[in-house]
Amino acid sequence: MIQYSYLIPLFPLLGFLINGLGWNKIPKSLAGVIGSSSIIASFVVSLAVFVEVLSPSFQGPFVQHYFDFIQSGTLYIPFAFQIDALSASFLLIITGIGFLIHVYSTSYMHDDEGMVKYFAYLNLFIFSMLLLVMGANYIIMFIGWEGVGLCSYLLIGFWFKNHAYTDAAKKAFVMNRIGDLGFLVGMLLVLYHFHTLSYQELFDTIQSSADQTNIYTAIAICFFIGAMGKSAQIPLYTWLPDAMAGPTPVSALIHAATMVTAGIYMIARSSVLYNLAPIALDLITWIGLATALLAASIAIKQNDIKKVLAYSTVSQLGFMFVAIGMGAYTTAVFHVITHAFFKALLFLGSGSVIHAMGGEQDIRFMGGLGKKMPLTKITFLIGCLAIAGIPGFAGFFSKDEILAHAYAHQPLLFVALLMGALMTAFYMFRLYFLTFTGSFRGTEQQAHHLHESPKAMTLPLMVLALFSIISGYIGLPKVISEKHWLHDFLSTAVTEKELHELSHATEWMLMGVSVGLVVVMIALAYKATQKAQFSAAKGLGKVLEHKWYVDELYQAIILTPLNHLGIFLQQIIEKSGIDALVNNIGSSIQWLSTRVRLLQSGIVGSYIFVMVLGIILLLSIGFLSTIL
Repeated sequence: MIQYSYLIPLFPLLGFLINGLGWNKIPKSLAGVIGSSSIIASFVVSLAVFVEVLSPSFQGPFVQHYFDFIQSGTLYIPFAFQIDALSASFLLIITGIGFLIHVYSTSYMHDDEGMVKYFAYLNLFIFSMLLLVMGANYIIMFIGWEGVGLCSYLLIGFWFKNHAYTDAAKKAFVMNRIGDLGFLVGMLLVLYHFHTLSYQELFDTIQSSADQTNIYTAIAICFFIGAMGKSAQIPLYTWLPDAMAGPTPVSALIHAATMVTAGIYMIARSSVLYNLAPIALDLITWIGLATALLAASIAIKQNDIKKVLAYSTVSQLGFMFVAIGMGAYTTAVFHVITHAFFKALLFLGSGSVIHAMGGEQDIRFMGGLGKKMPLTKITFLIGCLAIAGIPGFAGFFSKDEILAHAYAHQPLLFVALLMGALMTAFYMFRLYFLTFTGSFRGTEQQAHHLHESPKAMTLPLMVLALFSIISGYIGLPKVISEKHWLHDFLSTAVTEKELHELSHATEWMLMGVSVGLVVVMIALAYKATQKAQFSAAKGLGKVLEHKWYVDELYQAIILTPLNHLGIFLQQIIEKSGIDALVNNIGSSIQWLSTRVRLLQSGIVGSYIFVMVLGIILLLSIGFLSTIL
């Protein structure tokens, strides 16, 4: 079946073409069927491919060349797909969660007039992400990388009549382009020094000549800049919370299964390179840590249900990058997998709440929704337990693995990450308690409108809730099992660094400390939400509510100076300089031509007079030249 892997991206591409070309003719209900069917077809093929990769008979990566993409002199870049353990894992996540989000969207977007276009964009989004994951070289990855960026722009600004939403879409597009420039420069460095962009050829060359540390570091940092844009790390993270402008299922798709995981995938795919660039890994570790803590602190004081989840995503991505910086690439991928399930669950759960609240997103006007929405409440609670790291749920296993590696790497790093994990537990349960418990704080009209969401929305929630529990068992800690299934599975595709091992006693101690403190934070969140008094924030609370004033800082030091520079260039350089020069040249020629035109008076006597003057002038010049 693996030789038919080209069908995986082909089905979403066909769905995009059908819905995209027939957007004004296809009924909305049919568009949902076409969009969802194309993704489930991809999922079935992905599952078959995954089973084949899982079998003992599968030997190494399967690379399929389809045609010559770029050929110039000695440069040869084929259009090729590579299937191995890493890509097969991501294919399942993208198509599986993508399908659930498509099904959810059939109900959530049912009344939207642009539903057909919405599903066309959604299919194109999945196609681009699949291309990114399946490419056998960086060029194919980059095509998918840019496609994902384009689709995010289209979907974040889907309700384009709202100027704030289009501004958010443009912000995402521009900030991603900044990161993409770094990725592009990295590819050019690879091409210049190694004359190839194919993974296998590049990594074989790197392993055989491991002494060019400076080159590897430069390339690794350039690639990481690309990852900073896509995966929202400091300083290129502010676009992701603003991406909440798009429909809620889009938020789930961006934050869980596709776009933000692209940076993690790219670095995990390039693990051979990063192992030879320790400076780049250290940089990734500390930027990831700073991002995790900054975003977690901001989420504590946010009141928009989707903004809390958005900053939560930024924080969790920071955790993943810390794992990468320590060389624990499998651990980072493990957290990508578990996070994909519980974050998709939380976003779709928030969509269910927003749907019931008639579009209201402020948790200060919610409360007591669990009575009217029991399924949404239970599934949302499972998501909160998973992201908080409660034992038995998926997030516990992946986050505990990151914390254990951090303690072995540097105890101070463990303490800082533990603070991030505790803040996560606090803000997620603050969100849960304010939304689903207590008394309702909204309007009477909203109270009458409250109801559980349709089955098309609740069924994906239940499936995601199930996987938010069981997906963690693919990576049991060594104190429970010596066999780490995911680590063994990915070992053929990802080259991990040598990591320090902890004793079982130490690991039990770390687990006990982290879980105990998480429970304390949940209790504090419960206590803090029982009063439900929302007075104006002061001091540090005000700073957190305004997101550390980072957007204002960017506005002051980047946007405002650029705007002033633009005005100066337009008014002084363009209008008073370039335009004035061009206009003056034109007016001067026009003035001169009007004067010269007077010579052509039509009077013969004037012509004879001028001719005589000319003869006298020529004779004078000749006479003077003989004398001199």
